[in-house]
Formats: sequence, structure tokens, C-alpha cells
Amino acid sequence: MLKLADHPSVRQTFSMESAVPVHTPTDCALARRFSDFATLGEALDYAAGGTRGFNFHDARGQLVRPYSFAAMRTDARDHALRFIAAGVAPGDRVALIAETGADFAALFFGAIYAGAWPVPLPLPTSFGGASAYVDQLGVQLDSCDPVMLIHPPELTAMAGEAARQRGVPALDWDGFSALEAPQADLPSFGPDDIAYLQYSSGSTRFPHGVAITHRALLSNLAAHGHGTELRDGDRCVSWLPWYHDMGLVGCMLSPVANQVSTDYLRTEDFARRPLAWLDMISRNSGTTLSYSPTFGYDICARRLSSQTRSFDLSRWRVAGNGADMIRPDVMEAFTAAFRDSGFDPKAFLPSYGLAEATLAVSLMPPGEGIVTEMVDESVLSGVPTPPGEAPRQRAIVNCGRPVKDMAVEIRSPAGQPLPDREIGRLWCKGPSVMVGYFRDPEATDACLVDGWLDTGDMAYMSGGYIYIVGRAKDMIIINGRNHWPQDIEWAVEQLPGFKPGDIAAFSMTAANGEEVPAVLVQCRTSDPEERLRLRDSIRDTVRAVTGLNPVVELIPPRTLPRTSSGKLSRAKARTLYLSGEIEPYAHAA
Repeated sequence: MLKLADHPSVRQTFSMESAVPVHTPTDCALARRFSDFATLGEALDYAAGGTRGFNFHDARGQLVRPYSFAAMRTDARDHALRFIAAGVAPGDRVALIAETGADFAALFFGAIYAGAWPVPLPLPTSFGGASAYVDQLGVQLDSCDPVMLIHPPELTAMAGEAARQRGVPALDWDGFSALEAPQADLPSFGPDDIAYLQYSSGSTRFPHGVAITHRALLSNLAAHGHGTELRDGDRCVSWLPWYHDMGLVGCMLSPVANQVSTDYLRTEDFARRPLAWLDMISRNSGTTLSYSPTFGYDICARRLSSQTRSFDLSRWRVAGNGADMIRPDVMEAFTAAFRDSGFDPKAFLPSYGLAEATLAVSLMPPGEGIVTEMVDESVLSGVPTPPGEAPRQRAIVNCGRPVKDMAVEIRSPAGQPLPDREIGRLWCKGPSVMVGYFRDPEATDACLVDGWLDTGDMAYMSGGYIYIVGRAKDMIIINGRNHWPQDIEWAVEQLPGFKPGDIAAFSMTAANGEEVPAVLVQCRTSDPEERLRLRDSIRDTVRAVTGLNPVVELIPPRTLPRTSSGKLSRAKARTLYLSGEIEPYAHAA
């Protein structure tokens, strides 16, 4: 029984290194080890022997709190004692709202030291409102079945309501820190024990908790360290959320296990002031590593055009890109915008990964930058170009080579390995692949076969490099022809007034029973005549791309649903539209 009652919620601050904030150093005397530890707890034990650590900044990029790995270890072990005193046993799940800061970091590792499984859960987004967030937390709490939920004080109303509805005890950071921490023996655990549960990006109505062992995690973190060629003098800056695998694994756990000082800007602060990210890279001497999905680079390039700013990005040697389809046009625009700031396009490091493989499946070798291949649309769709027509082409980005100890195959629908430059489903196998989805053997068996993981992504290989084409489940198949939603969305984005994230393309059954492409487009104009003109332009554009007459619906801004990591959820958009929950603007008479 959890002993959560009768403990006053009294503010208890974590240890601080000094009264005046000073960044943890980039370098220290501790020899770097590339995640060669048996458990994540051992990784923090080792990192705590040095002077590196995390550094948390405010919305303007000013240092608010340095947090050495030594201080984090002390706080985490105290939290482990609180977990044990509260009745948390090895293997119990502890749900944690993953706000970027010292509180979450110490609690995450405290659960690790206690042998429990921390479960990072998302912060609320600007989409859907409070009730949608309570509902999302509720289904994830049902899925992971935690013994407690711990959350930031400012989320007490929403997190507390989700916990109440599911009968889960809940405390905020302050209330948990006020619990007693009597001395006790910490449990022992090994490489094959579960370290944590990670919810994949699409985990909303039907959540899949990915179970990751210490062995899997540390194998992937070692691959990350070797793959990015970590060296003395490396320092990281990140705004990525800690409830998403790229933020949690790549930018929180990797810096611990590979001993890298890291500077953090909260995700919501990046959303308000994107260029604060580049300010931090520019001002924090020694910053060489930082990662973002394509949209982060896109919004910075767009925002610069309306502001006069100066940056020094000359030391940025690894500009990681992943977590979504990589757009070469966006990378070119970013390079053009920041070339005068010293940004080297060879710093771009495309990657491919997913939570089910812990994180990374492939990384581009540092220094090779963005490499694309032009592929005929007929190859992607499976339908030959009609005689007399010039074939349309699409740029496919090279996502690098398989990481250390990861095997990759491209397979046909029958499961046979395909040769180079033939498109099929990407399968991978290695020590960092998940053991399965938590309490979901059917879903596990559907994607894990003899140790091989069916990623659900379509790709091809060329000369040992992986080229990602798109998600198999998002493919629009009409009359035997494949249409990639990204191609349709990109074409519409080129029309004036639209931007990435405004469009969702999927297939649906029309009134006459035929399958047709459907396009939902966020529209900012209230002029009925302008809306009519836009609808006609969009219809003509989609018809040119697909050869089909689409259903085009204009919808209000901020309507399209997102995953917890900010990605467009086409499947959910389709469901909400067909159920009437997304209401389009009325068509002009």
C-alpha cells in the first residue's frame, strides 16, 4: 500500500552548486566512456564522478539552474528512498509528467535506483484543451497501470483529475519531495531488467508502452556516442521534449551515459521564441551538438526573415535531424538563412529511428550532410508513367547507415529481403530493439518476429545507406496506385498562405462508394470568395499530383491533431473528420 497520505506539501529545493548560476563545464578530468555500463544507474554513478551536468535556462536563454550529475545522483538516490518508503517495489510503474527540469530528471533516476519503471508522460499541448489532455493522460495511465503519478505543481488540476478518474494516487513535485526518505538498501537489478516505458508518438487512444531494458538502452546510447563521434569539447543544446524518444533518449539519457554537459530550453519556450534556441548555441561557448525535427529548422529560417539577428553557429558540428520525414528544401532554406552566421551545411546529420528500437536505427556519418536521390514517382507509386508524359520525381533523403550492432533489411510484402534500390518495409534487429509492448502481446507479435522488428516504414537501401520513403500505414492506395500523403501536403504547402503542418492528406470513401484522396487544410482567411478560390487552387494542385479529384475541406487554424511530440497525426485527423469532430468551413454557395 502506498504511504502517500499525511505528508504536508512543503517546498524542498534540490541541491545547488552555488548561489550564482554557473554553467557546468564542457570538459572535465573524468575519462569519457561510451555507455559501456550494465545499467542506467551505473551510468549516472560514473558521470557523477565528474563535474559535467545539465543546465536549465529561462525563456530568453538565461541560465537559471546548473545541475551537476553529482547533485542529480544525490537527489535521485534520496528519491529512491522515498519511493521505497512509500511502498514502491521493483517493477512497479511510476508515471512522471516529463517537464524539462531538475525535478523530472531526479525523479526519473530515483525510480531507476528504486528498481521501478519510470513512465514519462506528456505535457499539455495547445491542441484540444484541458479535457483532451485529461483524457490522454487517462488512457496512458490505464495502459501503464502505475502505482503513482507525480507532476509539476502547475498541472495539479489536470493531472490530478486524470489520476482521480483512474484511481491513481497523485502528488506534485513538492509533495513528493516532502516525503520522508529513511535509509534502506536499494534493490539490485541487471542489464535485462526493464529500465522504463516509453510511449510512442501515436499513443493517444490506443497507447503502446514500449518496454526498454537497460541493455537495450545502453546499447543504443553507445551507438549514439560512437555514431556522432563524441569528442572532448563537445557540448549539447536541446529544446526537445523529454516525453518523446528523441528528447528523452537522445538529449537527456545520452548526455548522462556519454558524459556530455547539456543546456536546455523548455519546449514551450522554444515554441514562443524559436530563435532562442540558436541564441543559446551561439552564446554558450563550446556548443557543438544540437538536434531537431525538420519543423524546428523550418520555423527558425522563417522567423529570421522578419528579424535582424546575429548568431555565431560556426562551432555547430552535429545538427541532428530526425523524428519525422526530412525535407531537403527546408534544410536548404535553413542553410541559406544562416550561412552568414557560420553554419556549415555539412553539419546536418540525418537520422532514422523509433521508440521500438529505443531510438536510433541509422545515423549519417558526421560531415556528410544532407544527401538526396531523385526517384521517379512511378517507382514510388508502382504505376508506370503514361506514354508521352515526363516522369515526376521526388527527392528522397539519405538517413545514414545502420548504427553500431543494428542489422537492417528491406523486405517484400511476402517477407523476402529485397536488393538495393527496391522499396519495401524496413525491418531491423539488434540489442536495442524493445522486448515488446507492455501488456500487449498481440501488438508485440504483430511487429516482432524472431527478434526482427517491422518498423512499419517504407524504405530502400543504396550502398549501405537507408532512404526512408514514408509510413506504410499513411500510404493512400487508390485503384492500385500508391500516393504518399507527404507529396500531396508538400504540393499544397507551396501555395501562398500555407505552411508546413497546415495540411493533412488521407484516403476516404466518397458518397459514390469510391476511394478518393481527402485533404484538410487549415485556413486563416474569413473571406468567402477567397476561400472558394483557395479550395479551387488546392483541388487543382492535388489533381495534378494524383490524377484524382479530391475532397478538399478548409478548416479553422489549430484544428489538425498532433501527437505528443508535435507531429501531424493523419490517422486521427481522418477519424475526427469522419466522426464530425472536425467541422469544416461551409462551402460557398
